[in-house]
Amino acid sequence: MNDLFAREATKPLAEALRPTSLPEVIGQQHLIAEDKPLALAIRAQTPHSMILWGPPGVGKTTLARILAASFDAEFIPLSAVFSGIKDIREAVDKAHAALQRNGRRTILFVDEVHRFNKSQQDAFLPFVESGLLTFIGATTENPSFEVNAALLSRAQVYVLHSLSEVELQQLIQRAQDKGALTDLQFDAAAISTLTGYADGDARRLLNLLEQTRTAAHARQISQIDQAFLSEVLTVNARQFDKGGDAFYDQISALHKSVRGSSPDAALYWLCRMLDGGADPRYLARRLVRMAWEDIGLADPRAMQITNEAAATYERLGSPEGELALAQAAIYLAIAAKSNAGYNAYNEVRAFIRQDSSRPVPVHLRNAPTRLMKELGYGKEYRYAHDEAHGYAAGERYLPEGLEEQRWYQPVARGLESKIQEKLAFLRQLDADAEDDTH
Repeated sequence: MNDLFAREATKPLAEALRPTSLPEVIGQQHLIAEDKPLALAIRAQTPHSMILWGPPGVGKTTLARILAASFDAEFIPLSAVFSGIKDIREAVDKAHAALQRNGRRTILFVDEVHRFNKSQQDAFLPFVESGLLTFIGATTENPSFEVNAALLSRAQVYVLHSLSEVELQQLIQRAQDKGALTDLQFDAAAISTLTGYADGDARRLLNLLEQTRTAAHARQISQIDQAFLSEVLTVNARQFDKGGDAFYDQISALHKSVRGSSPDAALYWLCRMLDGGADPRYLARRLVRMAWEDIGLADPRAMQITNEAAATYERLGSPEGELALAQAAIYLAIAAKSNAGYNAYNEVRAFIRQDSSRPVPVHLRNAPTRLMKELGYGKEYRYAHDEAHGYAAGERYLPEGLEEQRWYQPVARGLESKIQEKLAFLRQLDADAEDDTH
């Protein structure tokens, strides 16, 4: 066995293979390649506070450790899950001591910094401002929402990406080169299966390799194929956290695929979310919303189909009921699109918020009492069913002083093209009635 693994046999593979310098890091070349931000900072020996934002297993902790070593700085790691203000104060004391003892700078690394509340983040902010601490935070959550504005303004945010399939294959090759997979041979399908299961997460890939190695040694086999992996691997859910960025990014992709009339993409994102553990009832509600927002009256069947799909899921549950949601998503994607009703609703809501409370015109008021009738409530109201075309041409229904509006503008697609023709006909009747009164 390679000397590295003879010395570190008890370490998890992910820890044993952890890079110790930038050239050893796989992925994140947009940050660490020559003339990229982190490489330039190391070359210039100018540490700065930063937040490393990205999915699990892409190297956030590794980069923080490499930066600390490259700057010859004290490295104090904290986990926001287990640490509190007491731990922050102890870190500040250690930083003071290191500065006084040998003039060394201190890097305070806070893993999962999004779990620190406002008071905890405020506790080390003054020491970041003074330069006593160089802060490096790691988070899987959008720092715009989870990190205090004051701290965010003093830290550069770097976005880390999931590893590509090629980069994951490089990681497998490195494990083989280092002697971690002694006597194991992987065929192409097995490599593809491992990188697919890893889903861009280097730590997950290395854990899968450990499972594979253990199972292969137990069965005394050396040839690893896809069938063997399917039998022995325990595969976790894909990158997806309910309520986190991955969740909202994927529901946004689903909605935009429907709006963009791409049934295949809509089905892909729906299945991705179901695979990741999204609540099918939530997806059903969002599909109903899409039917009203993006299809509207261009195809009223869309509302009917999505509501029936939601009801079907309630009746059948998973996995049978998910098919109804899938077909609803396909229908929404291929249906004629109109946001005319959605736009009209938003415009009227905005108008009413800034307008005065205009009284109901007298002729439109209800008159259930004798006094109301004596006051003329409803007296001049024209009953549309008694008029030609079932329409009281020239009648007004908006408050006095408010000009006629055109908030609802139907599009020339689907059923709304017919609605467009109908409104044009009625408006012509109004114009004719106005001419007759002059």
